[in-house]
Amino acid sequence: MSGHMHLPIEQLLDESRAHECDEAGDEYVCVKIASIAELPTRFGDFHIVAFYNNKDGKEHAAIVKGDVTDSEDVVVRLHSECLTGDAFGSLRCDCRDQLEAALTTIGKMEKGIVLYLRQEGRGIGLTNKIRAYGLQDYGMDTVEANLALGFRDDERDYAVAAHMLNSLRVKSIRLMTNNPKKINDLTKHGIQVNGRIPHILPTNPYNEFYLRTKAEKSGHLIDLKDFKGKTHLQEQSDRPVVKGMTEEQVRSLHE
Repeated sequence: MSGHMHLPIEQLLDESRAHECDEAGDEYVCVKIASIAELPTRFGDFHIVAFYNNKDGKEHAAIVKGDVTDSEDVVVRLHSECLTGDAFGSLRCDCRDQLEAALTTIGKMEKGIVLYLRQEGRGIGLTNKIRAYGLQDYGMDTVEANLALGFRDDERDYAVAAHMLNSLRVKSIRLMTNNPKKINDLTKHGIQVNGRIPHILPTNPYNEFYLRTKAEKSGHLIDLKDFKGKTHLQEQSDRPVVKGMTEEQVRSLHE
């Protein structure tokens, strides 16, 4: 990896060891860097940073290009783990395509970050995601399936992601996303988001309905003219608008 800007590994590790989490906040989220190593990939040369946290006990990671410490407007992609898509190439979602596109784009930049968050199935876990798939096989969309299983449309949380960025000493970011909820959550947890980079990829016959549902019910900013003539779709609300809600119930979601 000669010729590339390197992370100040020892400095970050020393800071993490000395970190007492005094600023963890009301939720008392404590995130520390556990280890750092070089990661040459087909997408470019990166460092991989593994994190400890006290919130969910999961091993989240950052794939980092260049030296992002004390940097402004760092391009960041938040990617939630998807075993079926990332590893097995499932066509039911666009997760692997989004991950590879983000790594390819950031791999060509001087600096950038992909946060790989262990939030399988939009936060409901692998087993429940497969249960949701089963319900979708009988005609439900992804939102209806999650609600039928007793979950919200999206159970993911980005508090740990915000603390990961703080641990890397990132000053501000531009977020690669179609999902305004990610911007709102990171901002709520103190991350300065200076812009959004759209991350829209071609559909396939197996994931088009899934992506249309993300746009129509989960508010992702997907501008696809072949989605029943819709050219722009509503912004993200924390809870989905579902068929049968009264106007008063819809308004209450945004209060």
